Amino acid sequence: MSDLVTYAVAEGVATVTLNRPEAMNALDTPTKVLLRDTIQAAADDPAVRVVVLTGTGRAFCVGQDLKEHIGLLQANDQAALWSTVPDHYAPIALALAEMPKPVIAAVNGVAAGAGASMAFACDFRIVADTAGFNVAFAGIALSCDTGISWTLPRLIGQAKALELLYFPRTIPAAEALDLGLASSVVPADGLEGAVAELAGKLAAGPTVAYGAVRQSIGYSASHTLAESIAFEATKMQLTGGTEDHRNAVDAFVAKQKPTFRGR
Repeated sequence: MSDLVTYAVAEGVATVTLNRPEAMNALDTPTKVLLRDTIQAAADDPAVRVVVLTGTGRAFCVGQDLKEHIGLLQANDQAALWSTVPDHYAPIALALAEMPKPVIAAVNGVAAGAGASMAFACDFRIVADTAGFNVAFAGIALSCDTGISWTLPRLIGQAKALELLYFPRTIPAAEALDLGLASSVVPADGLEGAVAELAGKLAAGPTVAYGAVRQSIGYSASHTLAESIAFEATKMQLTGGTEDHRNAVDAFVAKQKPTFRGR
């Protein structure tokens, strides 16, 4: 069971890997539970300064396991069918989007449905040139979940988000970059190196400040200017009390490059 999602931490970088390659990393219930709990563990671990989410095989994640879904439909198990949204998908999206540290999606293959939603909840999407996105919900006559109604319009605008959600199609990596869905596109055989370089840079940075910035940006999306300014003030006080801030100021005075310890 534990092999469905693997977890490794090295030099401040936590790598969370979906590991159902034979199912293109589709999300059945055991996988969703383990993914939710693993992402939350990474968010809570003080030794982790950046999180990388990726998949094995040909896909990043194709979203809900439709074989399981069909079985639940045939059994008319309404509770199991729809409780998965508040029990699994919503907590995954919130943990990815709100944890106080940077998150990278290493998109190794197709990201569809909830798989695309998870990638959009991350700060950066480093995409293999052979990969793509498909917001496939309406293709099976469903609405959208895993936070995509919030993240997608903020990445590409409301009109384009509606178009992609109404008329699902696979968006290849190059187009994803043009639209703003991808942060960067790299050759497939260079994905691991590109992600490692970015993750290493982030892991060596001021982790508390990064977390405060991403939380401030998220807060401002649904609050007034006055409320956002007040929220900023709390985060400035938080970061101003960190060891990293004090050391960075001392390094500035000494005309040296600061070393950040993430605290």
